[in-house]
Amino acid sequence: YNRFHTTALCSPTRAALITGRNHHTAATGMITEGATGYDGYTCILPRECGSIGEVLRQNGYMTAWIGKNHNTPAWETSAAGPFDRWVNGLGFDYFYGFNAGDMNHWDPILFENRNLVPKSADPNYHLTEDIADKAIAWTRKVTSIAPDKPFFLYVAPGANHSPHHAPKEWIDRFKGQFDEGWDVYREQTLARQKKLGVVPENTQLTVRSEGLPAWDTLNDGQKKLYARMMEVFAGYSAHVDHHMGRIIDAEKQTP
Repeated sequence: YNRFHTTALCSPTRAALITGRNHHTAATGMITEGATGYDGYTCILPRECGSIGEVLRQNGYMTAWIGKNHNTPAWETSAAGPFDRWVNGLGFDYFYGFNAGDMNHWDPILFENRNLVPKSADPNYHLTEDIADKAIAWTRKVTSIAPDKPFFLYVAPGANHSPHHAPKEWIDRFKGQFDEGWDVYREQTLARQKKLGVVPENTQLTVRSEGLPAWDTLNDGQKKLYARMMEVFAGYSAHVDHHMGRIIDAEKQTP
């Protein structure tokens, strides 16, 4: 956790992750909606930047990408295509997820490969759970059909990106845990990181951003609102952790 690097944006980070290239080399210097005509910022993945899905597929792997795809040019994400830079066009055998930066987790717009997925009739539907179910189901299906073939599964949940849509029972688990505010919570977080060995014992807490007011300067209404927002985010985080854990457990049980 203390040697983890990103580009601070999702599309560039994922472009680097799936191609093994610098995000500018992969022409994704920003999110796809902000693409420009300048080199490194077109958000059109060059063919010479082959994805890990394509490389592994050509070497005998079964490959799937399930969840968020924010690396298809925004102007190519409709049902009219073109589809060569959709997930399947990038070398993955199977895709189930959404082509956007964020998505409604209660009523998402999803595609299975290139086909629009019908709206769920389940009143308790949640996208994170659906993604986990599809990832587990795909693994079980392909390994039962071709048990001797290796597989590669890439799962990108929509959480914890906004909108923060979490089931109520998961939010309720964190009720009251952030009432002391973010200044106290920052101190508690650093103390836990030191205890776990994530950071050195002599690490000093960073100066609070000027754009973030001190907790004790807020009025009661603001404190109530922000504490609730933190509860929602924590519930959202715990919920996705749970379902990603389901996937990991299922993968470990795969022969």
